[in-house]
Amino acid sequence: MAGAVAMAVAMGLGRFYYTPILPAMMSGVPMGPTEAGYVASANYVGYLVGAVLAAYGWAEGMERRVALSGLLATALLLLSMSLTTNILAFSVIRFLAGVASALAMIFTSSLVLSFGLARGRPVVQSLHFGGVGLGIALSAVLFAAVVLFEGGWRGAWIAGGIAALGGCVLAAVLLPRQVSRTGPVRKEPPLVWTRPLVLLTVAYGLFGFGYIVTATFLVAIVREAGGSSTSEALVWLATGLAAAPSVALWGIFARRFGLVMTFVAGCMTEAIGVAASVLLPLPVGPMIGGVLLGLTFVMITAYGLQAGREYAGDSPRRAFALMTAAFGVGQIIGPVVAGNLAHFTGNYVLGSMSAVAALVLAAGLAIPLRRG
Repeated sequence: MAGAVAMAVAMGLGRFYYTPILPAMMSGVPMGPTEAGYVASANYVGYLVGAVLAAYGWAEGMERRVALSGLLATALLLLSMSLTTNILAFSVIRFLAGVASALAMIFTSSLVLSFGLARGRPVVQSLHFGGVGLGIALSAVLFAAVVLFEGGWRGAWIAGGIAALGGCVLAAVLLPRQVSRTGPVRKEPPLVWTRPLVLLTVAYGLFGFGYIVTATFLVAIVREAGGSSTSEALVWLATGLAAAPSVALWGIFARRFGLVMTFVAGCMTEAIGVAASVLLPLPVGPMIGGVLLGLTFVMITAYGLQAGREYAGDSPRRAFALMTAAFGVGQIIGPVVAGNLAHFTGNYVLGSMSAVAALVLAAGLAIPLRRG
């Protein structure tokens, strides 16, 4: 429960609440797709910085304090998005929110996943990462409620911040006190970069590029196609509801075919959804895109990192953090590419198809590892 709540705050709200609010911000601030892409990328730059910071040993023994600080900062930064209309200020806030969400995600995961591993309870992982989907679903409901009461984009950020503060308090009550260890506290040795780990890390970075275009612009794609605010909320709600059980559902596939082939199948499934979101008309295309995005991106994140752990030797946390950093690089580039392509072409088709290509390439790089 602690993991699910923390991931709902750090990722579902801190990272992805921008997506349902984006169309309202684009018309109300106003801002175009290029500016929207830069603001989104600022968040992912912050996420990269947070992931790199987490790769070092400075937080040994104080993981809980860092995780809760990241959650509290996430809530306060959500609230602060309602206080300005300046693109640079938005970018700075979203950058800091990215740092906070990365630290919260990595150190909450250290606490919660080690707890489940030490007690032989694999269901903990599914519930933990399922919190991302629950947070996305919550963001859709919050956004719909704000639209219903005509609160505008400022009201949406305030509602998200208040919800995140509530989640932060609950996480503080429930989160384990320390990382569950089987031996004494020690710093991990430097990571040894083997060929499988390099291939998987590059593939993971391409996955970051591939999923983030739809994860950032899906609701804007609905609005561009003439969809209503209700359609926007429903598509994003479907994304979150599909994401919540995705790790558990794909676990059946993973037990049969292994972690690497689960990563490959997830990337290919997501590529179909990304293409559908822009190539098929409303309401079918974006709804398929949202559901397939939800069914895959949390799962690929979880099982991709788990596969990396198998190649990391005695340095799983360093591999976790550096793979997350590669993922972050892909996320930074994705919104900028898609936003600029949308500006020049007038739609999100070309940007989305570049994401499809990245996902297919990620799958291709991972396939040689399937016997590992």
